[in-house]
Amino acid sequence: MTFTTNAAREHSREVHRGQRFRFGANWRRFLKVLNDERIAEAEKSLREFLEVDNLKGRTFLDIGSGSGLFSLAARRLGAEVRSFDYDPESVACTLELKRRYFPNDSSWTVASGSVLDHGFLESLGQFDIVYAWGVLHHTGNMWRALELIKILVKPGGYLYIAIYNDAGRASRVWLRIKKIYCTLPSFLHLPFVICIWTPIETVRFFQHLLL
Repeated sequence: MTFTTNAAREHSREVHRGQRFRFGANWRRFLKVLNDERIAEAEKSLREFLEVDNLKGRTFLDIGSGSGLFSLAARRLGAEVRSFDYDPESVACTLELKRRYFPNDSSWTVASGSVLDHGFLESLGQFDIVYAWGVLHHTGNMWRALELIKILVKPGGYLYIAIYNDAGRASRVWLRIKKIYCTLPSFLHLPFVICIWTPIETVRFFQHLLL
């Protein structure tokens, strides 16, 4: 594992200030229920989107690797894989999947780093497929992230991304809710989620009855 201590240190400070959600904690729980069926679905989604049968001879960069599922899928399809994440717990999850399925495999490397760190990105080189699914809008500087990752794509390569759409007022409300959640002490997280979701689910229940 390549470990960028500055990224891990800054992530810890942001979590402490209530500016960063600990996605890695969720991914740890996800790994407990990860099975062959879900891995096969991840492989299928890559094959269908890229319109290929496999990724042999291709290089694949997983930006914000999270659980490591799509890094694993790409490696199983034959790609040489490089994974990195800003969240140390997500890095640990990706390393755990590598340990389970591709131990001591030099064709899959895992690092800690930030997509907003130009120097770090330059050190990675270029890839046939740069994958950032549901990641860049969480950086706090999405447009800069989009600009920076262009250097990672080989000529003729693929930039494979997904970002949240702007739903107007609804997006602003959810942003506020997420900020409040992150600033609360951990013992208040569950009560807060219950308070938010109970009225939402109640409305959905009655809407379903009226349909």
